[in-house]
Amino acid sequence: MNAREVADYLLDNPDFFAEHAELLGTIRLSNPHGKAAVSLQERQMEMLRDKNKQLERRLAELLRYGHENDSISSKFNRWTVRVAAQRDPYTLPATVSRGLCEVFDVPHAALRVWDIDEAFRQADFAKQVGEEVRLFATSLDAPYCGANNGFAAAQWLEQSNSASATTTDGSGDELRKIESVALIALRDPQAGPDAPVFGLLVMGSPDPRRFHDGMATDFLTQIGALASAALSRLLPH
Repeated sequence: MNAREVADYLLDNPDFFAEHAELLGTIRLSNPHGKAAVSLQERQMEMLRDKNKQLERRLAELLRYGHENDSISSKFNRWTVRVAAQRDPYTLPATVSRGLCEVFDVPHAALRVWDIDEAFRQADFAKQVGEEVRLFATSLDAPYCGANNGFAAAQWLEQSNSASATTTDGSGDELRKIESVALIALRDPQAGPDAPVFGLLVMGSPDPRRFHDGMATDFLTQIGALASAALSRLLPH
């Protein structure tokens, strides 16, 4: 009888050890932790303790995620209030980007909008953008997160007045290289799912892990939706 047959027999006869209880105290098993052989009962207790530790770690991880989500949700609400309370359309784009820096601790944020009402076309946020930026923004069905691979839009961050600008040498004279970015297309929410893109919101960080391609984008999508709704007042009516 081989090991597989023994295992099958015990599975088919769950009362075996109840009928032969005296065996439980005599069976000795190797200890995975390098100690002397232990009894079956001791080995079962060790397995239960290991399983409980795994469950405790998993529970702690879930609690941590829950606290992180609560914190992000609270920050999102604070940012939303700022944006909703801004009545000056000329100041609104700066409120959107500066709020991201101050509320979410994003090192740098900037945005550009185009095809907007004539009254706003001389503003800094309506500066001319290249056709490649427009095409890229139009191709975004979801926020892009990842390494800064020389995106033209990332250059806007160097021109922005982010509240938490960082430097390479602490002198305050030059911006540290933007290593990771989040790019969010702005679409008129009243024009339906196929609405044309009228702007691009950019966030950047010198930390290459701040925005990475494996991160969840649910809150970034919500940020894009609210920013799009607020900034849509700049569009022609």
